[in-house]
Amino acid sequence: MEISTSRIPSPGAELISVRIGDQAYAIDIMAVREIRGWTAATPLPHAPPHVLGMMNLRGAILPVIDLGARLGLGAAEPGPSSVVVVAQIGDSQMGLVVDAVSDILTVTEGLIQPAPSVGSVESTTYVAGVMTTDTGIVSLLSLDHILPPDVQATAVAAAAA
Repeated sequence: MEISTSRIPSPGAELISVRIGDQAYAIDIMAVREIRGWTAATPLPHAPPHVLGMMNLRGAILPVIDLGARLGLGAAEPGPSSVVVVAQIGDSQMGLVVDAVSDILTVTEGLIQPAPSVGSVESTTYVAGVMTTDTGIVSLLSLDHILPPDVQATAVAAAAA
């Protein structure tokens, strides 16, 4: 299986490593706008289960996504050690709830390998590639696929209303 090079950062780029449960994921640091401590999100009526609600970020209302639930890992129980990674996804910003931010990784030539095919299109839609570090396997997330474009637009419009 080929890696889509448009989804893979170039050598020298930095990734931020986050934890969801016992699993590590990486996000291109260029998509990260800030990292905030957890505060409860205001619920958004009739939102999908992975949308925890909305938050106010200096006057801008952003949807807050339970990243673990969106990835099929189960709903989060956000606590004092949880953080919200504010990320730019397409034309909008969203808060992504994770258990912790763990590290910053620098991309080197050959570091990122194709995600193994497991018979599910969704797994390779969300995971742009995988890499091995001293602490184990880290999956590089493709944030532009975390929410489908029509759902992104609906969530942003609803949060702005």
